[in-house]
Amino acid sequence: MLSARSLFQEIIDNDESFRLFCSIAASGESQGGWENGRIAALVPESEHGLAPKIARHGADEDKHGRIFNALMKKRGLEPVPVPPETDYTMLLERHGIGLAHEQLKRDVRLSVQDIVTYLAHSRVTEQRASEQMEMLRKHFADDPDLGRAVRMISNDEDNHLAYCHEELLRFAYAGHGRTIQRILRECALAEIAIYRDVSLAVMAHMGRVLGWSKPKAAALAAGIQAMYVYERLGGWRRMVSLRMPERRDALGGPASTSVEFA
Repeated sequence: MLSARSLFQEIIDNDESFRLFCSIAASGESQGGWENGRIAALVPESEHGLAPKIARHGADEDKHGRIFNALMKKRGLEPVPVPPETDYTMLLERHGIGLAHEQLKRDVRLSVQDIVTYLAHSRVTEQRASEQMEMLRKHFADDPDLGRAVRMISNDEDNHLAYCHEELLRFAYAGHGRTIQRILRECALAEIAIYRDVSLAVMAHMGRVLGWSKPKAAALAAGIQAMYVYERLGGWRRMVSLRMPERRDALGGPASTSVEFA
């Protein structure tokens, strides 16, 4: 019987599939680190207090990238090129989710509207990241090789999600509520389609590496499509609600950047 645990156990037990999984994850986290670093450097003067939190977000993402690379190194593996169709972060950017890289490469201050857009997009993508890491933590928190990494990244992703909720509520109270809801809805509907496509692509690559049978591959693809249907019919709404988090000022302190998994 297929389950999330058995599926991921199969992926991490094989060096080639584990290397592909970690390479994809490391690439996405590193890209997120760069994006947040640039946004922190370009925040408008009126929002200078946000810069340290955005910088911490970026530092966390960089750390996650190093963690995935360290997990590969521990098994004597080198990263592999990320297939373009599995590059979640770049596909989001290509579909207009997040601030354009061309804009971030310029040394021009962002506007308050840009910051609102960045936070709304982050609220959607951090929901996905938090849920994915919660699933891995549920099954692998006690794993001798992955447990510490999974717990650390999961805690960081929960902090990122809490920070997005708190800052977006602050902007909503300042009069940006309608804009935030519009961006959240547009972003969520686009993200669920991109996530479906990336999931199908990743599973296709994993299937070739692990030699999955056609019925098994078809069952996994059907499960991914069913998840998309659920999200399209209403599951996306969990990505657009806003509530004051229990973790207040979640990114208010210094980032922990140490990585020791060797």
